[in-house]
Amino acid sequence: MLLKNATILVIDDDTDVLTAVRLLLKTEVKEVMIEKNPDAIKTLLPKKHFDLILLDMNFNSSINTGNEGIFWLKKIKELAPDTAVIMITAYGDIDLAVRSLKEGAGDFMIKPWHNERLLDTMKELLQKSGPSPLAIKTKNSSAATGILGHSEVMQDIFKKIEKVAPTDANILILGENGTGKDLVAKAIHEKSLRAGQPFVKVDVGALTESLFESELFGYKKGAFTDAREDRMGRFEAAHTGTLFLDEIGNITLHQQARLLTVLQNRQITRLGSHQPASIDIRLICATNVPMMELANENRFRKDLMYRINTVEITIPPLRKRGDDIALLAKHFVKLYAAKYFKPDMELNAAALHKLQQYHFPGNVRELQYVMERAVIMSEQDEITDDDLIFSSLENQLQAVDDDTDFRLSTVERNAIQKVIEKHNGNITKAAKELGLTRTALYRRLSKYDI
Repeated sequence: MLLKNATILVIDDDTDVLTAVRLLLKTEVKEVMIEKNPDAIKTLLPKKHFDLILLDMNFNSSINTGNEGIFWLKKIKELAPDTAVIMITAYGDIDLAVRSLKEGAGDFMIKPWHNERLLDTMKELLQKSGPSPLAIKTKNSSAATGILGHSEVMQDIFKKIEKVAPTDANILILGENGTGKDLVAKAIHEKSLRAGQPFVKVDVGALTESLFESELFGYKKGAFTDAREDRMGRFEAAHTGTLFLDEIGNITLHQQARLLTVLQNRQITRLGSHQPASIDIRLICATNVPMMELANENRFRKDLMYRINTVEITIPPLRKRGDDIALLAKHFVKLYAAKYFKPDMELNAAALHKLQQYHFPGNVRELQYVMERAVIMSEQDEITDDDLIFSSLENQLQAVDDDTDFRLSTVERNAIQKVIEKHNGNITKAAKELGLTRTALYRRLSKYDI
């Protein structure tokens, strides 16, 4: 949403602040309302929609003294969960302001602020929070979770999410890198009965053997050399909520055995302790490893597969989503045009044609990076096909068509070798060009025995 079309509510008990903000915003937004008493939230929000609220952290109130901002933020999220909130704070309230982000605030501003900085923050937050009619809806509101698509294959995904989310069934999400598996996991959580509880994501594929148990199950003080205090693991952190284990297909057989034991018993034991603790979680797993490979018991335990795969959701690659490529490309152009202050930027027909002809081995993530780069580098208001540049790894994979998908691993291995040779073995530079993290590149080096 554009700032000029927004309806803003400002709540602060300082009359000078209210006056200054009203004068600043009256020519920048559609409508601005000011209010001294936060109690007005209870009567205003049920009657009128606000796109964004500026909320002070402290009021002359007896309610949760020192934490009034958190109290009223929770009330706003209860009455109007779609509404973006910026907290207004003094220097001494920084800890509370950071806490407010965890409670759902979009950002916070420190008094006194620069007017341009405040306007930029409002513009960015409104851009992020704008709902889309083509996105999955959350359990309690119409706010978008970030998944866009009107293709038939994506409508099937949306229907599956609607069906499985209210249950406690374990979900396995399959799909290539960059298809949005984490967004689907988040959408399932937000539409579930556990929506108000923690959502904890763990990239288990990046955990070494030594870190696996301490990160997932926690440890007691003195359990090993650097264990200077008790620490809760990710399973305990997700208690009563959802635990999302990403890259589950990349963990070792030993790690799989430990994970299976915990899932069967629904109990964890911290390292250095003999006292088990019960856990109540909803489990969602994801992997880019094809089901054919997961079915190989030399790679993945069949009993663990049955445990995590009550319902399977396979996200289609972007190349099989038809007109969604154009939909997403226009969405990213709008997003980054606002971010980089190029509001009139658009895609021309030649650029759209080039995008639709491309294979997109990196899927939606790759498209996002391509469009951001195009918006930044374009010197005119129209993005042309010449502005669309794909990386060396993407160009290697583009030649692979749908009939040769089974050879992707070979193509990926060759591309990685060429980029590493190009940078004379410099892993950091190679990972950057390939669009991978160093950890992800190291895993591929091990996988392909490079």
